[in-house]
Amino acid sequence: MSFQPELFLVGVDEGSVIGTVMGGYEGHRGWINYLAVDPDRQSVGLGATLMEYAEAKLRELGCVKINLQVRSSNEKVLGFYRAIGYLEDDVISMGKRLS
Repeated sequence: MSFQPELFLVGVDEGSVIGTVMGGYEGHRGWINYLAVDPDRQSVGLGATLMEYAEAKLRELGCVKINLQVRSSNEKVLGFYRAIGYLEDDVISMGKRLS
């Protein structure tokens, strides 16, 4: 919360967390991580609303492109992102575990 707190979004309804998303911007690309919506609240537009808000906040910071990662086997989530305008980039995601 100490770095770019405006990009850490939490949706709350009657005191309960119903959705979250964490964005980041390092001056070159924006990133979206950890979009989550309470399973009982999915498919009613909350995820799209959180993404729209995160995109607007990133745009205000000067961000022109957002990257995010989804496991290739997660068809439901891939379908969600495709439906809100995200396309697959021809890149390879690499990682290294430090522990």
